[in-house]
Amino acid sequence: MISRRDTMKVLLGGTFAATNFGLISNAFAERIYNHAERKWVEVDLNEIRTDRRVPSKYKRKKVRINTKHPVGTIIIHTDKKFLYHVTGKGKATRYGVGVGREGFAWNGDATIKRKAEWPTWTPPAEMRAREAKKGIILPITQAGGIDNPLGARALYLYQGNVDTLYRIHGTNQPWSIGLNLSSGCIRMLNSDVEYLYEKVKLGSKVVVVGPGESASNTFSESLNPFASLFSTN
Repeated sequence: MISRRDTMKVLLGGTFAATNFGLISNAFAERIYNHAERKWVEVDLNEIRTDRRVPSKYKRKKVRINTKHPVGTIIIHTDKKFLYHVTGKGKATRYGVGVGREGFAWNGDATIKRKAEWPTWTPPAEMRAREAKKGIILPITQAGGIDNPLGARALYLYQGNVDTLYRIHGTNQPWSIGLNLSSGCIRMLNSDVEYLYEKVKLGSKVVVVGPGESASNTFSESLNPFASLFSTN
């Protein structure tokens, strides 16, 4: 069982998140999805945080896109770990994302009906119960801030008037972009989610292409030859 002292170390150290944390040789562990072996495997967070850098392909950039969805739509391709924000006819801004277990298992359409800056994190009751069985006591709520697992911004996804409990949010674990993690939803670099937050309007549609699904009926992409000149836009 993780002691109160160890729990507070995580909270104060900025590595606490909606994850299956455990202690391995005094290091925190996280589970990531190994596509080659088709299973979740445990890794040492300290090693990942030290050695892993976000691959360049996940940097924000402009791309050409063919889609039937209107300007303002967000399209998430969970297998490729990309989020597209349609910005004009045939145009989109592409962002790298990390996909948690909840996001990894979900697909479909939703609408953004709430936005929050430095959001409060409220772990679902099921998550608290699940982690409690492992001796990990999650807070009922955690105020927004740099140590909060939802990062700098959050976009809340609804179907009708029902909160899906899925979020597009920032992260205090930037190395996690491009990975399937054991929990959470769709996570972005804080700098990227702040940028997207300013562009997205309430009522915007979100389309999630789930694991193993073909994206061909939703969109196709070709790189803008001038994207490298405007990679931060």
